[in-house]
Amino acid sequence: MSTTQLRKDVRPLTIDNVTVRFGALLALSEVSFSVEPGAVHAVIGPNGAGKSTMFNVLSGVYEVSEGEVRFGDEVLTGRKPHQIARLGVARAFQNIALSGSQTVVQNLMLGRHRLTTAGFVSAGLRLPKARNEEKRHTARVCEIAEFLELGNKLHVPVGVLSYGDQKRVEVARALSTEPRLLLLDEPVAGMNAEETARMAQTVLEIRDALGITVILVEHDMGMVMGIADRVTVLDFGRRIADGTPDEVQADPEVIRAYLGSGDETDPAAAAAHGTAEETP
Repeated sequence: MSTTQLRKDVRPLTIDNVTVRFGALLALSEVSFSVEPGAVHAVIGPNGAGKSTMFNVLSGVYEVSEGEVRFGDEVLTGRKPHQIARLGVARAFQNIALSGSQTVVQNLMLGRHRLTTAGFVSAGLRLPKARNEEKRHTARVCEIAEFLELGNKLHVPVGVLSYGDQKRVEVARALSTEPRLLLLDEPVAGMNAEETARMAQTVLEIRDALGITVILVEHDMGMVMGIADRVTVLDFGRRIADGTPDEVQADPEVIRAYLGSGDETDPAAAAAHGTAEETP
């Protein structure tokens, strides 16, 4: 992407005493942490820790029972997903949610929908304003595809791409919304070692080249500890640690949480082997 497309954001994300209840189930209990602008921040934890619940709160899918989430001066809690998206928050999902029969460029254009200003009639009648806007959006998604190493696959149906490339299209579609905050839900799940290394490098490039803050949930501890600036650890809906990768790996409570979950290795050993158990 050209340097004219770089964006540096100065808004932190603040999670303040967030609690989520589903009847008698306490999914999150007074969880607090902050994400600095331009950081890669990982959220990890054993099975049932509350990681996906936290992502669903950040993207507006779940309402909080108590607490607040702020993105800069904007309060995200109480807003619908489409309202949060307008504030510059995008999410790439663990389970690929692409249209397999459509091409890469067609899937990426879906991410531009909220940025479209031409009305339904103008678009339907192919009026000059709509045609010019479509050209601008198409040029932009082509830039994004090149950035994600998908430039030579723009007109290929997504359904025939490799799994790794499909995951990259999922990330590219999220980037097509022009986010300031990108939520990556298990971006390397199901990938082989080469694909994982490529995606890890891509996450760093998204942070470094585009100035986008990245929060990721991921089970691959080698990848997490290799690229994250900070790591927040959840266990049974509680925050049990928050710090640099080195601090978290040495934290006794984190080690106990992973050992108690039935894992054969603690997070430090898992990072060395590149894996650790993870569920939503």
